[in-house]
Amino acid sequence: MAVTIPTTLTGAPQTGFTSPTYTTVVDTAPDNQSKQNAVTALGGTQTGVDAHSVSQPFTLTVTKPKSFAVLGKPNPVTGLISNVPRNKFKVLTRKGVLPLVDQPFQTMVIRTEVEIPAGADTADSANIRAALSAHFGLVWDQSNELGDTTIDGVL
Repeated sequence: MAVTIPTTLTGAPQTGFTSPTYTTVVDTAPDNQSKQNAVTALGGTQTGVDAHSVSQPFTLTVTKPKSFAVLGKPNPVTGLISNVPRNKFKVLTRKGVLPLVDQPFQTMVIRTEVEIPAGADTADSANIRAALSAHFGLVWDQSNELGDTTIDGVL
């Protein structure tokens, strides 16, 4: 099933937010290998948060490789493949934030990049799914704590 950025997205827990939701609309993606939505409305309690605008972007982008890498042939003597290329998938969030009151907005960037060795998609899909499940499970579970750490610097 293809990735679909939902038009109503439930946010993960964050200190000071109550039931955050984000309404998104399809936006022009940076290229034809990407899907992008802009956050046009906010739900729940998110005091001080703004939806997408030209000067303060709030976008979510998912990108697949421009061309998929494939596994080469094994060395006829050793049986090993010396160079295993990787297919990179990316999730990018951009949000305009103020560095200081009365200053222009700057764009904050959050990236998750998934690099999968070519061939693993067919040879070991279960472990790819397990890694993704654990990664995003940790991010979801620790969303509030990660938010606090980015504000207070305490890990």
